[in-house]
Amino acid sequence: MPIKKHLAVTSLLGASFAALGQNSFIVEDLKVEGLQRVALGAALTHIPINIGDTIDDFTVSKTIKALYQSGHFDNIKVLRDGGLLVIQVIERPTISSIEYDGNKDIKDEQLTQSLEEQNIRQGEPLDRTVLDNIEKGLTEFFHSIGKYNAKVDIKVTSLPRNRVKLQLNFEEGDAASVRQINLVGNELFSDEDLLQLFESQQDLPWWQFLSNDRYQKKTIEGDLEKIKSFYLDRGYLRFNIDSTQVSVSPERDAVYVTANMTEGEQYTVKGFDFIGDLLGREELVRAVLPLRSGELYNGSVVTSSEEFIKSFLARFGYANAEVRTIPEIDDEKKEVKLTLSVNPGKRVYVRRIIVEGNQITADEVVRREMTQLEGAWLSNQQLERSKLQIQRLPYMETVDFAINPVPGQDDLVDVDFKVKEQPAGSFQAGLAYGSYAGLQFNIGVSESNFLGTGNQLAFNINTARGSNSYSISYTDPYFTPDGVSQGSSIFYRDFDGSDFGIVGYNSKTYGIGTNIGFPIDAVNRVNFGLRWLEEELDNITEFEQNRVLRESFTDPLNPDAPFNFTKYELSVGWSRVTINRGMFPTDGSRQSASFMMTTPNSDLNFFKLNYDSRFYWPITNDHSWVFSARAAFGYGNGYGKTNGAEQTLPFQEFFRISEMELRGFKRNTILPQAIRREPNLIPGTPNADGSSTTGIGGDEQFDVLQPYGRIGGNAKALAGVELIVPTPFMDEDKSSSVRTSLFVDVANVWDTEFDLGRYTELQRDQIAKLDDYSDPSRYRASAGLSVQWISPMGPMLISFAYPLKKEEDDDTETISFNISNTF
Repeated sequence: MPIKKHLAVTSLLGASFAALGQNSFIVEDLKVEGLQRVALGAALTHIPINIGDTIDDFTVSKTIKALYQSGHFDNIKVLRDGGLLVIQVIERPTISSIEYDGNKDIKDEQLTQSLEEQNIRQGEPLDRTVLDNIEKGLTEFFHSIGKYNAKVDIKVTSLPRNRVKLQLNFEEGDAASVRQINLVGNELFSDEDLLQLFESQQDLPWWQFLSNDRYQKKTIEGDLEKIKSFYLDRGYLRFNIDSTQVSVSPERDAVYVTANMTEGEQYTVKGFDFIGDLLGREELVRAVLPLRSGELYNGSVVTSSEEFIKSFLARFGYANAEVRTIPEIDDEKKEVKLTLSVNPGKRVYVRRIIVEGNQITADEVVRREMTQLEGAWLSNQQLERSKLQIQRLPYMETVDFAINPVPGQDDLVDVDFKVKEQPAGSFQAGLAYGSYAGLQFNIGVSESNFLGTGNQLAFNINTARGSNSYSISYTDPYFTPDGVSQGSSIFYRDFDGSDFGIVGYNSKTYGIGTNIGFPIDAVNRVNFGLRWLEEELDNITEFEQNRVLRESFTDPLNPDAPFNFTKYELSVGWSRVTINRGMFPTDGSRQSASFMMTTPNSDLNFFKLNYDSRFYWPITNDHSWVFSARAAFGYGNGYGKTNGAEQTLPFQEFFRISEMELRGFKRNTILPQAIRREPNLIPGTPNADGSSTTGIGGDEQFDVLQPYGRIGGNAKALAGVELIVPTPFMDEDKSSSVRTSLFVDVANVWDTEFDLGRYTELQRDQIAKLDDYSDPSRYRASAGLSVQWISPMGPMLISFAYPLKKEEDDDTETISFNISNTF
């Protein structure tokens, strides 16, 4: 903790006057002797004497004082030789270095700051007169934290060229413990009830080694204030802590604290009124204040009422409003009438808004998020909204602002926004070879703050066995000055599903898209999009779920020909964002909903609905503990008919679950299975060599079912809860870039079009191969620990998960590592 008590004593050392006499004389010449480090010109600026001046003892005294006040000299003599005035000086030594040894409770940085406040720093002259006061101040600090045996010694070592080395040596010793806390005068509430309010602990047994009974003066003072607030909040208006005594044991290892108090009686609020100026909004303020006549007096309610009025006035530019509650106490009736005196003061205007700390992001990008404007009146509401909107940007780690009064102007301020940037994207590049995926190459850049413009650029090339994709997209969130956004993308993908744990098919897709977004208000936004896609499906495994697609588009003359589709996709979306920052939020929510459909002139007619949400509720005031919940839903289906067949959601458009949405399970493992139904052939007449003639088809009830890998479904739901906790062994200032959490995930994907009744006539052993993929209750769940880090290469996440509910054929994984995913 910083040391606030600093004492500096200035004395005149060794000043003497020689041969000056009582009479004045005229200075014919002036000479300064003894200068080493201080330049002659610098010394003369502190000497109020010029050649030709007539001086006397008073003038010489003023000169000596001025030279001492310059802080450069330890000793000054003034002599006269005829008309020559000689000033002899001994310069103060320069501090060459400052060292600390033995300090534990006071960090080096705190000591350095404390010394600099007294102008003791490396390269400055040393004023020895303040050293004793520094020792005394440090000793008093140690006493305030219970270290009564602490010793502080400042050693000054002389060095050549009039330099010195300062060494502060500490012997802190052990802190005294609180042996006993005595409360005297409390009759209404027991010692046990009141001591539960205390942060200070007393005489703890050895097994409570995680608690701390160390004495600290400030902590005790804070605990006594808690008792006072406790009584005031319950109507004891006359409560008072009469005195506090702190006694130290002879060994100085234990402290005894005694607090004497007067409880008094409970008072009720007779009524409340206002004096002063409430800007004509007295009725509104009266209606929303929590003060009520006839209720017990409550100190917290009175304080919050004062703060509300100040905050209310600050919304209209009255930043320096004064609100004071004047009680009129009737001790006989035990009532109190409250008068709130309101003085709004002058309306304050913003002269300038200054942005600091943005090394990459352009000033304009930060300023366009501000609702507080230069030249407008200062509004705490607009300042907080500006801070919140800047902090939501994914490339901002922290945002703070300070209000600085303009010197000489009581109605003008400057607002200084200080931002700290963080990596806003990711870069990936790699070249590898493996027996499973073959030769792999990938390069990708995703940047939410491209060249500091706040625009978003994403460019990816990924080639591996089973998948080749190329895409580039660009979004300008401020396409127009009023916040209309515009984005465009172009993409190509070549995909083989059999290499990714899902049913086999080949797909080639390319297209372009554009979208435009409109802000509704500060937190709501709507988006409209249009995409044109060309898609080719080939080598499609035949299975039950793609039966309608095959029946609709297979060319009877060329049944093995690939399917080619042209699709025009229209989309509309809504988003609501109230989170307090873009990365690792701790308060607020993020919600989005979207609807996409292909136009009737597309080759495939279907639609998709999606909803996604995440909520954050801070548990502690410092937001180090946060509870979070998320939920997402999706549904899709076809519309209309093609070649007489009812359209369904195409299988390649099915919903799937990633390993990030359901931690503890491998990607795509919980999806419905693709099912192939084949007739069970009855062998014909045996040949001489033992082989059979062509088989004869049997009855449908003898058909055989064959699972063909995962395929996905047209409905999806996932939910989860998360407890965000402080990261162990991590400094507090890293909390905005590292996050640790305990989680529970629940998810399912199902196919509403799957009809288990189609297979009831099959043999029992065949039906046993099926699950009811239309059943939404077949969910999976997992729990575990997650650690996320916003690294220079992008967000990284490692999860340790254990499945709580799974099916027999699910593939699980205990540890997963991913890049560029955050929750």
